[in-house]
Amino acid sequence: MAVDEKELQAIVKEVMAKLQTGAKPSAKQSGIFEDMNDAIAKAKEAQRIMQKMPMDFREKIIANIRKKTKENAELLARMGVEETGMGNVGDKILKHHLLAEKTPGTEDITTTAWSGDRGLTLIEMGPFGVIGAITPCTNPSETILCNSIGMLAGGNTVVFCPHPAAIKVSQFAIQLVNQASMEAGGPDNVAVSVTKPTMDASKIMMAHKDIPLIAATGGPGVVTTVLSSGKRGIGAGAGNPPVVVDETADIKKAAVDIINGCTFDNNLPCIAEKEVVAVSQIADELIYHMIENGCYMASKEEQDKLVATVLTPKGLNRKCVGRDAKTLLSMIGVTAPENTRCIIFEGPKEHPLIAEELMMPILGIVRAKDVDDAIEQAVWLEHGNRHSAHMHSKNVENLTKFGKAIDTAIFVKNAPSYAAIGFGGEGFCTFTIASRTGEGLTSASTFTKRRRCVMSDSLCVR
Repeated sequence: MAVDEKELQAIVKEVMAKLQTGAKPSAKQSGIFEDMNDAIAKAKEAQRIMQKMPMDFREKIIANIRKKTKENAELLARMGVEETGMGNVGDKILKHHLLAEKTPGTEDITTTAWSGDRGLTLIEMGPFGVIGAITPCTNPSETILCNSIGMLAGGNTVVFCPHPAAIKVSQFAIQLVNQASMEAGGPDNVAVSVTKPTMDASKIMMAHKDIPLIAATGGPGVVTTVLSSGKRGIGAGAGNPPVVVDETADIKKAAVDIINGCTFDNNLPCIAEKEVVAVSQIADELIYHMIENGCYMASKEEQDKLVATVLTPKGLNRKCVGRDAKTLLSMIGVTAPENTRCIIFEGPKEHPLIAEELMMPILGIVRAKDVDDAIEQAVWLEHGNRHSAHMHSKNVENLTKFGKAIDTAIFVKNAPSYAAIGFGGEGFCTFTIASRTGEGLTSASTFTKRRRCVMSDSLCVR
């Protein structure tokens, strides 16, 4: 049944009111507790039940999470934008549908077997137990729902520590997961959190004896904290993905792809194009096509104003992150054309709006003498995060050379960055890309431990 704009806004306000922090858990706030220790204890009880469930029962729960994610995609998107002030509703709706359709479930949990004269040996993927998960404000409900599918598929339950700027939408997503479980006949509290996710609550979670694994999706600070916890850690940290364009590329298509990727959800995805390194031979043509596709070319004076506006002594101005190009330009007194999608400018790789990961549709363009110079500059700009990189080229040798040099978890060729997570490209979806700890694109199998089961001199029947 279609819901008109006024009805939808009323629903959003009603849900927001019900999720005001400090409210005591109730049937409508399934999985939300006042105390972190209580949350972990309940998740542990639920995990004992989950571990005994056959795979097809886990899959029933996951299928219901997918269904509820699709049904609530627009509501989750609007709640996320309203609470955080970041991104745009249309793209967030697409992200929720993407994760519902392309996040791996129990099919990712497999068994390896050896059978021979000396018997049978199995390698099984078993659960860790209760996983601690720290989630960001950039993709709050997307990360929670995506993580929940993968973690539950592995037989785990999960304790979430959402970003303080996205508490309400995160709690709503957690409740959807529990509702999906109970409706399928599973336990409550398969996903839990606290009413007020503070630093103290996170510290309790990270130090708790019943949390063997912590998965952190966020900035470099939170990942470093998790890796210093003494627990097994999966760290999905920052990136500053460069996109290289060489002289063999389809320049018009490259311009369209780069702008589509850079502006998707106002540049919030960590995989998105953050700067361009273009071979000088084709740079002017590329800029022309970028302007034709809704880019605003900032003057030197406007660049300086942007630097003063979006960057602060403590880092990024939170009021600018995830904002659209027209809003950012209005902050510096520029009234941009209605079709403006992205702000571009030329500068050296050291320019603060190029060297810094911005998470907003501001795209600096660096000229390079040739492809080797472009690769060298792009590697410098990626800062060793080993996260994501992109290239537009028809030269396989150049693509190979850059792929080896940049050594990132994701390398997209001749497509927008979002192809990396299955949107217009092959492969599964994830919002936790663990470049720093080496897991890469996480899925259900990432959240399991390998166990060897051996029977000697028996069960080989060939």
